[in-house]
Amino acid sequence: MIDPRTNPEIRRELRALHERSTRFWDAFSTADFLAPIGEAWSPADNVRHLIKSIRPLAKGLRVPRLLVFLTFGPALRKSRGYAEIREVYHRALAGGADAGRFAPSPEKPPADPEAWRKQLMERWQQTANALEDAIAPWSEGSLDRCRMPHPLLGKLTVREMLLFTLYHNLLHVQNVARRKGIAFEARI
Repeated sequence: MIDPRTNPEIRRELRALHERSTRFWDAFSTADFLAPIGEAWSPADNVRHLIKSIRPLAKGLRVPRLLVFLTFGPALRKSRGYAEIREVYHRALAGGADAGRFAPSPEKPPADPEAWRKQLMERWQQTANALEDAIAPWSEGSLDRCRMPHPLLGKLTVREMLLFTLYHNLLHVQNVARRKGIAFEARI
């Protein structure tokens, strides 16, 4: 398992996972992409959820670091690594946590499913690009000094928030793959 720690490593892993997951989403027929998997979200709903959860982070990372620091306070401990953040998230899920306001809102079936899918995947690409661009200027020290609120996990350092985002994206792809009986190898 890779344990990305530095800004470039985290960005590289986010980019690689985005590319792999985009190929995964693109492999579905449009009908399968839009169809719920039993009682679970459709692949499209998973993408919508990921966009909905990443956009506020990308926006928050564009706020001046001093304002983030003053608004949410300094980190009170050293940033945890990828494996520990993953375990904290699993404990929250085991305790009954769910997507809450980040769940995809119900939508009517699109009049033109192909066009709708294309627009969704364009938003997915734009969101990934916005996140990567927003991370780039953060120094290693700032990633550990500044905190941001996570709706389930409380205040995380910015580094922890990025590691959570990496795992969260992977988890959704793996969940869809498992439910569909498709292999999706986890690198991280």
